[in-house]
Amino acid sequence: MTSPLPTPFPVLPLRDIVVFPHMIVPLFVGREKSVRALDEVMREDKQILLSSQIDPSDDDPEIDGIYKVGVLANVLQLLKLPDGTVKVLVEGRDRVRITEYVDNENYFEAHAEALDEELGDKAAIQALVGSVAKEFERYVKIRKNVSEEALYQVAESKDASKLADLVSGHLSVEVEKRQSLLEMLSVAERLEAVYGLIQGELEVLQVEKKIKTRVRSQMERTQKEYYLNEQMKAIQKELGDGEDGSNEITEIEEKIASTKLSKEARDKAESELKKLKSMSPMSAEATVVRNYLDW
Repeated sequence: MTSPLPTPFPVLPLRDIVVFPHMIVPLFVGREKSVRALDEVMREDKQILLSSQIDPSDDDPEIDGIYKVGVLANVLQLLKLPDGTVKVLVEGRDRVRITEYVDNENYFEAHAEALDEELGDKAAIQALVGSVAKEFERYVKIRKNVSEEALYQVAESKDASKLADLVSGHLSVEVEKRQSLLEMLSVAERLEAVYGLIQGELEVLQVEKKIKTRVRSQMERTQKEYYLNEQMKAIQKELGDGEDGSNEITEIEEKIASTKLSKEARDKAESELKKLKSMSPMSAEATVVRNYLDW
């Protein structure tokens, strides 16, 4: 079901973000058309229609480059910054679809219709609400860039549609996927889609965590080996072993130089000698290399 809204609204195209109903978010606005749209909203005490750009890199989008489905929002706070940009705090209210743009050269302005939601199967919704809330809590613990307040709002939400929108607004997925969630009018379908996206994000985060742990472990092991080798060199120097080791390497170099070897054998011997120079003389690996060269 749709309900035409009586008056047109200033439209604010968004880049790299989708604002959902119930979502409070700060926006930084710098484009002249967008700043003028906000001026009109503040002057006439209107709501503003927020809709995402299809191509976020477009600095001057045409109306065809703006998604038709957006959200009506209240402007809670507006602050003009010294560099000419505007910081605005908005609260998403209702899903709407743009039906027609008004001819206005100062800023985007459009007529819209309110979009009514469909609840769907109540039993399915009840089960999905619990699953989404539980998985979102797991997601927040791993992601660690979602506020405790957002987690509290989700946990306390008794409204299935509100819960789906709150979670949707905090998922780190592509704009296209978030826009798809905004356009879903079936609450049951939206909850199911949100649950699937959380599962996908959790899998990615778990893999990232494993990779980071493995890399950190490898770095710590390499660093530990380096320090142990440095300590061993210092001890050997104090005990006079360093000089003996140096003499031994010199002897091996002389043997390689004076022995008739094929090119392949000489290259291999010199390669092993190079390795030996970088090792601690007391290490087991150095002993293996020395035995190989002696042979």
